[in-house]
Amino acid sequence: VDATTVVATHLSHVVQLHAHELLGHEEVQQLLNAVARSTPKLVEDLVPKTLSLGQVVRVVQNLLLEHVPIRDFRTIAEALAEQSAISQETDALTGAVRVALRRTIVQQINGIARDLPIITLDARLEQLLHQSLRGDSGGAPSIEPGLAERLQQALAQCLNRQELQGEPTVLVVAPGIRTWLAKLYLPALPGLHVLGYTEIPETKQVRIVHTIGEDVLQATMASAA
Repeated sequence: VDATTVVATHLSHVVQLHAHELLGHEEVQQLLNAVARSTPKLVEDLVPKTLSLGQVVRVVQNLLLEHVPIRDFRTIAEALAEQSAISQETDALTGAVRVALRRTIVQQINGIARDLPIITLDARLEQLLHQSLRGDSGGAPSIEPGLAERLQQALAQCLNRQELQGEPTVLVVAPGIRTWLAKLYLPALPGLHVLGYTEIPETKQVRIVHTIGEDVLQATMASAA
């Protein structure tokens, strides 16, 4: 492999890692302009009538942060237009777009493979995380540090095991905690994919390879005793 190829490959990797930082208002406006050429009313009603350009930029940056392809920008715009009538909160808008792009997201993770290997959480653990997300007395979301660390260790073990098998590591959780868990663990576990149940295409079969919960919960209860 010649030096030019090595440098080009490295730069491509860097761009992928930092795409969410490199893309700004001008680039998103260009994407909207491209969509407007075929569906002008869609874009006209979306920006700035319903959402500001800045809101759309934040959603697109969220997508790129988790390496979600944005080439189908018409679908992104349509999802934003539909969701904005319900909520204009950035995470809600991003979630709606992810559901609209679910086939693209899953195809990027494991191509045209017939089934998708997934990791799930024990129902009790998922309920505990839901309670943490709501926060005590309406306060900020928080998770007990010991629990957070043990869950990260369990996910890291799954990541190592899946890599040895040559398979992706896909944690599938309730939509209500997906964004939170992704923000919490993806920086330390970049090979991890965190999907909501609603982001699995209806035509895709899933294969549960591991369920995290019992060991993590027992260790948490033991340390709290």
